[in-house]
Amino acid sequence: MEPPKTKGRTLRVSPYRRAVVDLMHFSQQVPAVTAERRIDLSPLMAARAACTERPSWTVLFSKAFAMLGRDHPVLRRAYLKCPWARFYEHPHNIAAINIERRLPDEDIVLFCLIRSPENRTLAEMDAMVRHHRDTPVKDLRCYQRSSGMGNIPWPFRRMVWWTALNMFGRRRCHNFGTFSVSSIASAGAGLLTLVPILTSAIHYGLFEGSVLPMRLTFDHRVMDGATAARILVDLERVLNAELVNELTGRSSPLRLAA
Repeated sequence: MEPPKTKGRTLRVSPYRRAVVDLMHFSQQVPAVTAERRIDLSPLMAARAACTERPSWTVLFSKAFAMLGRDHPVLRRAYLKCPWARFYEHPHNIAAINIERRLPDEDIVLFCLIRSPENRTLAEMDAMVRHHRDTPVKDLRCYQRSSGMGNIPWPFRRMVWWTALNMFGRRRCHNFGTFSVSSIASAGAGLLTLVPILTSAIHYGLFEGSVLPMRLTFDHRVMDGATAARILVDLERVLNAELVNELTGRSSPLRLAA
């Protein structure tokens, strides 16, 4: 006698996952290109190791990239389609840092938005990231917004997304940021490619000694490959100079170990 056949099951798409589906829908419309540079972070690694309270690598990269965005306005620009094709340039940077959280029935990724990171201390940025990692998920504004968006009926939800991304530059940056930082290095892997919704997204692999493969995925409508290459060169310089100076010159709360 044959054993009974097992049956699969149908699962509903959660409000959060609906928001991810919409995000991917609009990200696919961005003509993205990725540039990579292997950067040597020996000075930064030494300065970070000497701190009693070490800022996360994501925070370090976010601040360094924001400092570049202060000097390179193209990193604060976004391509808008309506009512005519144009670029919008935000007056300051807004970093969107991806943070994984776990719900009882699914794993989710939330955006920790940090406004003007170039003007914040590393300790302040680290505290904001920890807040998004430790606060109960349902108490976080970013989760409430993504779930609320996912509960809007389709196709009205897509209309809201399209309008926010293509009509109002200030609102677009306020909701999504000017650049994003994403990494799965803590899980032992790196993202080779991304499908970004923003003009620029930085992501990286695993350290090989002091060398790190740093990747910049960008909207080709806004900037070109040569610009992206120069930005990656400048990013290595900022990390090993300005960020090292901030770490080594800090007395509190990132104090140098005795």
